[in-house]
Amino acid sequence: MSFTGVVHMGRAAIAIPDPTRPFWLGLPYWLVGGILILALFGAFQVYYWVGRRLGEKLYDSRVGVRLGRERIASIERVLEKWGALAVFGCFWVPMLRHTLPWVAGALRVSYPWYLVATAAGCLTWAPMWWFGLTAAVWSFLQLAARSPVTAAGVAVLAAAALAWYLVRRRRKRAATS
Repeated sequence: MSFTGVVHMGRAAIAIPDPTRPFWLGLPYWLVGGILILALFGAFQVYYWVGRRLGEKLYDSRVGVRLGRERIASIERVLEKWGALAVFGCFWVPMLRHTLPWVAGALRVSYPWYLVATAAGCLTWAPMWWFGLTAAVWSFLQLAARSPVTAAGVAVLAAAALAWYLVRRRRKRAATS
C-alpha cells in the first residue's frame, strides 16, 4: 500500500493511504470505501423491511426478546418524537445503530423519509469510520515497524482501557438488574 503522506502530530504520525492505488483485493481505497457505504445502506434497508414484515411480532422474535420490551418501547418513543431525524442520529449512537431500523420498520415510518435519513447517515458516518479507522490501523502498523516496544505498550493500554470499560458496563448492568 502506498501513502500520499504522513501527517505528524507532535511525535505521533498518522498514515494517509493513497486513494488511487490498489488497497484491498486490487481495488482502490475510495472504491472499497464506496462499496462499504453501499453495503451499510443495504443492511439498513434489510433491517427496515424485516421490521416492517415482523410488525408486532418484533416483540416476540429472537431480536425482540434479546432487546427486551422496555428497550423497544424507548426506541419507539425516540422514533415518535424525532422521526427521520432519529434514523439519521442512530448512526452516531452504538445501541441504536442496529436496533432502531427494525423498530422503524415495525412502526411503519415513512419509507421515503427513512431512505433519505439512511442515505444521509451512511454518507456521513461511514466515511468517518472508514478513513479514521484505516488511518489508525496503518499508523499503528507504522509505529510497530519503527518501535515494537512502544506499539506493544499502546496495545496493552488499549486492551486495558477496553477491559476497564467492559467491566464497568457489566457492573452497571448488574446494579440496575
